[in-house]
Amino acid sequence: MRAVTIVDGAIEWREHPDPVPGPDELLVAVRAAGLNGADMMQRRGLYPAPPGVPADIPGLEVAGEVVDTGAGVTRFAIGDRVMAVVAGGGQAELAVVHERHALAVPTAIPWAEAGGFPEVFTTAHDTLFTQCGLTMGDRVLVHGAAGGVGIAGVQIAARAGATVIASVRNADLRSAVSELGSACGAVEVVAPEGFGEHGPFDIVLELVGAPNIPDDVNALAIGGRIAVIGVGGGASAELNLLGLMGKRGRIHGSTLRARSLEDKAVAARAVEHAVLPLLERNEVRVPVAAEIPMAEAESAYDRFAAGGKLGKIVLVA
Repeated sequence: MRAVTIVDGAIEWREHPDPVPGPDELLVAVRAAGLNGADMMQRRGLYPAPPGVPADIPGLEVAGEVVDTGAGVTRFAIGDRVMAVVAGGGQAELAVVHERHALAVPTAIPWAEAGGFPEVFTTAHDTLFTQCGLTMGDRVLVHGAAGGVGIAGVQIAARAGATVIASVRNADLRSAVSELGSACGAVEVVAPEGFGEHGPFDIVLELVGAPNIPDDVNALAIGGRIAVIGVGGGASAELNLLGLMGKRGRIHGSTLRARSLEDKAVAARAVEHAVLPLLERNEVRVPVAAEIPMAEAESAYDRFAAGGKLGKIVLVA
């Protein structure tokens, strides 16, 4: 097979041995693979793949058709349309997926949208609902709301009855984020400057990182939670512990990639139950900023690095 390959920080399209599925795994002919911030970090040597995962083939989410199965597979069969979060190796013609991590792709969903769905919606749902305990009526702040995880979080939080404040730096994208979000519920899109004026917030989904942390704490409601899942704006912040204590607040970080098979399976079932029906009914969407052939992946990475996008850049077969 051929795969996107990191070679001394560059992106190349290279030949690799075909992967072989284990007893509980699917071999998937990849039709689309989303590009994420983690792939950009891996390219720079800052986010290495976990043990047992190809170190030089990036890609944390795939969508495609099952072409082979391990002997123990029971949930899927050859020919099924599936999508999944993977620990790496997704930006390739073939990828291995554990069947407990796979989701069925609804018939009406195009491949590019399916390829951009699993990582961002799983991250957003796990963070907002499982970790932060989002409930109807909560006031939620989403920083970086035009990005993949951000726009996913805006939509599912609003659908659940939360009031969402979406912080978007690029003024040209605010109306599109507002349109997507408001179709799901109560969403207001604001510039990052002065976001605290729209608080207090029960939950802050922090996708920018260090520069926001002091004001995030100041804008918390009593008992509020800050979940840090992105640090593109910086990784080191000064934290006023007295302020956090006074709010009886909580701040925690989260990643998805290195979790155990069981943890990822639980997250996949939660998305399958709560979010996949919304996608199938077109009640949430995967905005695709660009579809770029996998063999031209370097241009996709350049497009991602340039910023100014709404939603996902997806590599397609």
